[in-house]
Amino acid sequence: MPEFCTCGAQLPPDSLFCHKCGKPQRDVIAPEPEPESEAELVPPLPLSAPVAAAPQPPALNFHNLVAVRIAFIVAPIAFLLSWVPALNLVLWIAAGFLAVFFHRRRTGVLLNVRAGVRLGWITGVIMFAITTVIFTLTIVPLAANGGIAALFRQQLKNPTDPNVQEALRMLESAPGLATVLIAMLLMLFVFITLLSMAGGALGAKFVSRNHS
Repeated sequence: MPEFCTCGAQLPPDSLFCHKCGKPQRDVIAPEPEPESEAELVPPLPLSAPVAAAPQPPALNFHNLVAVRIAFIVAPIAFLLSWVPALNLVLWIAAGFLAVFFHRRRTGVLLNVRAGVRLGWITGVIMFAITTVIFTLTIVPLAANGGIAALFRQQLKNPTDPNVQEALRMLESAPGLATVLIAMLLMLFVFITLLSMAGGALGAKFVSRNHS
């Protein structure tokens, strides 16, 4: 670095400019600008984390093993007790009611009326299946020996009536007897399932009222 400027002025040590004429005495290297760091795009955090939906209970159908197991427990008991003539209708209703009650105790799930009707229907169908098996095992051998027509003839007060005679002749023929038995089974299916469904609806209302 020179000690004197071209103008003749004496320069102080390490001076950048002449204090007299202002001439720069050495090249000033401007610092290179630091590269601007690119702002990382950070996605904004959600105001509230999504709440996981509560798992839905399995549908009440024959694929629901818990519902089917409960129905298989309730239906045979109700069937065995329904042979008492005065209790059969009440027990068909009680079967649906108890199925809903035990389902609540077993799973802790509070069923609404619609679900109670479904569980009552499952119970009624199983109870009808048991009834059909026992009905077939008891009635078919009796029908093969002509015992049904004889049984009806004993119960009728006026077996000589032409309409009664026509009904008895129908019972003595195989097609007529099959028609009567199928009609009886259809009536049993309607009564058992409808009353069990009604019991299931009542059970759902009862359990939900006690829960509240």
